[in-house]
Amino acid sequence: MHKIEEPKANAQGKKSKMHIIEEMESNVRSYVRAFPVVFESAQGALMRDENGNEYIDFFAGAGVLNYGHNHPAVNKAIIDYLQHNGVVHGLDMATHAKIRFLETFREVILAPRKLDYKVQFTGPTGTNAVEAALKLARMVKKRSNVFAFTNGYHGHTLGALAATGNDRYRDAAYGWRINIDHMPFDGYFGKDVNTAEYIEKLIRDNSSGIDIPAAMIVETVQGEGGINVASIQWLKDMERLCRKHDIALIVDDIQVGNGRTGWFFSFEEAGITPDIVCVSKAIGGGLPMAIVLIRPELDKWQPGRHTGTFRGNNLAFVASTEMLNLYWRDDILSWEVFSKGKIIQAHLQEMANKYPKLNMSVRGRGMVWGLEIPHAGFAGELSVKAFERHLITETSGSERQVLKLLPPLVIEEGLLKRGLDTLAESLDALVAAKKSALGGKPL
Repeated sequence: MHKIEEPKANAQGKKSKMHIIEEMESNVRSYVRAFPVVFESAQGALMRDENGNEYIDFFAGAGVLNYGHNHPAVNKAIIDYLQHNGVVHGLDMATHAKIRFLETFREVILAPRKLDYKVQFTGPTGTNAVEAALKLARMVKKRSNVFAFTNGYHGHTLGALAATGNDRYRDAAYGWRINIDHMPFDGYFGKDVNTAEYIEKLIRDNSSGIDIPAAMIVETVQGEGGINVASIQWLKDMERLCRKHDIALIVDDIQVGNGRTGWFFSFEEAGITPDIVCVSKAIGGGLPMAIVLIRPELDKWQPGRHTGTFRGNNLAFVASTEMLNLYWRDDILSWEVFSKGKIIQAHLQEMANKYPKLNMSVRGRGMVWGLEIPHAGFAGELSVKAFERHLITETSGSERQVLKLLPPLVIEEGLLKRGLDTLAESLDALVAAKKSALGGKPL
């Protein structure tokens, strides 16, 4: 019989259950390795482990928790809904929760922005939305090729994975990489090279070997790719290219939409109107939900042509409706995001200036920011140091060289600054440790 070691008691005399993770969960697990504690509760931008330790959350569920953990309005609305036996699962049937969400989304989000979209409910994750968007674009345009971008990230199902740029995820063993051409994102060749001109040349040249695509799928800010921010002009150029060559423009707004850049949609600042928009993560108010927004003339689906058992999460409809009503009927949250973003940028730039030999750079928009540290493993070590000081962060980029900050949009300014100070202290400690290992020599 397999012998299970008795777990050790923590400071409060409670036995940790962390051993269950090692014994039973697949090796594919990820974040639990980076944050190896048992979390017990969470509120706003704070999480607490089983020992009562408090952590500032600058990760926010990879962008799911824009409104923080356990928002009181969400909790109350869901409890009320369940106490009245509201429909929890209904496939794509009409429910009171769905109708309220659709009415609110049109009134609060679409109408003020003069956006006319049909709403498709897919399975509850972002990659489900991407798969549906690619499938629809190929069907409507009657072409199979798609343009994706260097350092892009769109999910882990086969179609979305093919569109993902990072080879860390795109192992050929997972499936075919056909029908995707990767184009250079804005700034990929440096500031002096206009990749829009490069892409247009490939499209126009009949001997380029590149087929005109059905769609172009792009993130306005590449989160997993290392916080690469597309310029306003480049986004306008991509829209112009798509219109000129009858290409469907798909914006993947899964991580940086829902107010993360300050605007509800990250493409608003550029003044463009995508043909299709993929929305997930924070749209569900903390619960699983994904939608695809489609220009009406492209909505060529036949009933049931794209389906799924969990399309339409009624509890997420309830949560989302509450957050839309609370935060998006005015511009207060947007201006708070812009203001807090400046605070984050200033603190990160101060850190970069303090250690010029590390050649750190700061980039981002709104409340999605990255600190690039071009030294192998340094960003990961900094994330570990921060976690030791009870700050939760993650890394991104092709070499995991960027420390990525995604605090909840509603985080209190004082707590935000406290977290940024903790990050600065963590950097100081890491630099000191490395100097000590070098016998006091500078890095």
